[in-house]
Amino acid sequence: MKAMVRERYGAPLQARELPDPGVGPAGVLVEVRAAGVDQGVWHVVEGLPYAVRLAGFGVRRPKRPVPGLDVAGVVAAVGPQVRGLAVGDEVFGAADGSFAQLAASDERRLARKPARLSFAQAAVVASSGVAALQGLRDAGRLQPGRRVLVLGAAGGVGTFAVQIAVALGAEVTGVCSTAKTDLVRSLGAASVLDYTRGEPAGQWDLVLDTGGARTLTALRRLLTPTGTLVIVGAEGGGRWLQGSDRQLRAGLLGRFGRRRMAGLLSRVAPEPLETLRAMLDDGRVSPVVDRTFPLEQAAEAIAYMRAGQTKGKVALTLSSRL
Repeated sequence: MKAMVRERYGAPLQARELPDPGVGPAGVLVEVRAAGVDQGVWHVVEGLPYAVRLAGFGVRRPKRPVPGLDVAGVVAAVGPQVRGLAVGDEVFGAADGSFAQLAASDERRLARKPARLSFAQAAVVASSGVAALQGLRDAGRLQPGRRVLVLGAAGGVGTFAVQIAVALGAEVTGVCSTAKTDLVRSLGAASVLDYTRGEPAGQWDLVLDTGGARTLTALRRLLTPTGTLVIVGAEGGGRWLQGSDRQLRAGLLGRFGRRRMAGLLSRVAPEPLETLRAMLDDGRVSPVVDRTFPLEQAAEAIAYMRAGQTKGKVALTLSSRL
């Protein structure tokens, strides 16, 4: 199979021919039609912050030479213990090494692709969609009628968060740059704030920070007396933690007082995937794909995403091997 490979952290991604991955008794082999590109991919490719390496991706060099997690494609093979999927099924979810023509996964990290979605749309759902859902519903304990502020509302997680919060019955305020206000409004936000014209002023029942650099003190001021702050991601900062220390400190400080603060570590699992699939299937949520790149331009896709002007998500596309 063709795959995008790097042998060391920070090395350029190069197209190479590799053996097809095998599948175990409970494994699923996916013929990749599209793969999602997000901040997590950049962290794994670069090995930054260093905490990523200590989390099991390899201390000195990557354990897996092929990056990528989010995927959409067609089931090419299944192990004998797989019961819910069969060869030929169109699926989306997470698979190890999705920047390749074939990627290995298992039944618990995949769901059937809604027919209304293209492969590129389905490929960008898993990581960002699950993070948004778990941040709002689980960590945020969102109830209908609550007022929600989404910081980074036009980004990968943010575009899902706005739609999911609206679907859960919330009144949503989105924060983004000037060029993205129309997009966020089209996703269902009741109001949109342009951060280039000043910081948000007011109080919300739930604040979802999808990757900014605001201090915990500033974020806490945005909460009602019993409000909740959930920090989904972080960028910037030093090479060891790169802003993820805000999530750790939020979890500690959130134990005191009536205002709750929490950092989120989301995980692709059957229940949130199926919940998202239902929302995607009936149109309550639609993935926002800013741009697609062919597999061979994976490095360019990552650079485009990192430039910070993306509306929604970026995907790699592949043609069928059959």
